[in-house]
Amino acid sequence: MNHRTTAALQPVTLDDVRGAQKMLSGIARVTGMEGSRYLSRLVGAPVHLKCENLQRTGSFKLRGAYIRIAGLLPEERAAGVVAASAGNHAQGVALAASLLGVRATVFMPKGAPLPKISATREYGAEVILHGQVVDETMAAATAYAEETGAVFIHPFDHPDVIIGQGTVGLEILEQCPEVRTIVVGMGGGGLAAGVAVAVKSLRPDVRIVGVQAEGAAAYPPSLAAGHPVAVPRPVTMADGIKVGKPGQVPFALVSDLVDEVRTVGEDQLSAALLHCLERAKLVVEPAGASPVAALLADPGAFRGPVVAVLSGGNVDPVLLQGVLRHGMSVQGRYFAVRVRLNDRPGSLATLLSVLSEMDVNVLDVSHRRTAPHLGPAEAEVEVHLETKGPEHCAEVNRALRAAGYTTAD
Repeated sequence: MNHRTTAALQPVTLDDVRGAQKMLSGIARVTGMEGSRYLSRLVGAPVHLKCENLQRTGSFKLRGAYIRIAGLLPEERAAGVVAASAGNHAQGVALAASLLGVRATVFMPKGAPLPKISATREYGAEVILHGQVVDETMAAATAYAEETGAVFIHPFDHPDVIIGQGTVGLEILEQCPEVRTIVVGMGGGGLAAGVAVAVKSLRPDVRIVGVQAEGAAAYPPSLAAGHPVAVPRPVTMADGIKVGKPGQVPFALVSDLVDEVRTVGEDQLSAALLHCLERAKLVVEPAGASPVAALLADPGAFRGPVVAVLSGGNVDPVLLQGVLRHGMSVQGRYFAVRVRLNDRPGSLATLLSVLSEMDVNVLDVSHRRTAPHLGPAEAEVEVHLETKGPEHCAEVNRALRAAGYTTAD
């Protein structure tokens, strides 16, 4: 791999990506491809999941980080590298630097999940917690680079990073040569750009579809404007694609090579993550589930065979718990209902017996006895239930009303 300067708008070529694939042999795993019967039935054509969530460090980021650091000059390696990230890029840089014998410093937001902080340290990097959001962390890391001479390793806005990520595209063509559509999550655009370079160079007929979270969708307005445009306050649970502005280098490639950019909402991300866990038995972070969210939202829009890239699996257990609960709620499998009762002994037991006959699982019960709409001898009970789906929720509501209860949900 030839050294590239930061005048970094040199073209990224198929030969570059092939060279990166050789360099990554024995470093990055050739991740597996899993078929999905449910998604295949939904789309009406074979759907395969490219499992980068099972990559070393839990995401594709190792690929680009390793190629970028491996391409540094000896004097640059001696100065060390610095990065800013809330998780995946941090771990990719930490491991890549360790494998190459380069000192790494990683700035992470103070609110970064503890498992990601611990993993980054365990991969050999010095971790500095700074700022509440990634933009503040990024500013601190670039200032550190200027002060110390360490090389800043950008998460997506450099050709070498894009070249490394492009090896995912080569693997897809090798594992599924009949592919007609590749769906990939997009934040800054490095993965989508790399995959598009590799795939379109060999198979220009393959459709590349990028997916962004609705609350952090900087690419649609950027593509409309013809240049990168910032989203002022990106908001999404999918921190792996929570990027406020596309990078210059990936933007140019995405503009030329990516056929379509779609957006998905938080409910769709939750449902997709739950689908990956329940149906595919794969732990995937919200960003990694974004291609599945797009398939679930509009299955008829994708020509098969389809490959959906599960870009990462580094989900904080606390977030996972909340997202799964939300995903089940979206699917109608969590149901909260408020019931007005007479406030006397045995009333709650009677209510619970009605619910028991409906074969629901009671998760939580809370009482309220003081409210303007309640009489002096009344109480309101909010019951959280686990149900079998929307139809079951409707049955529960009907049964409660038939038993004489006034309900609100």
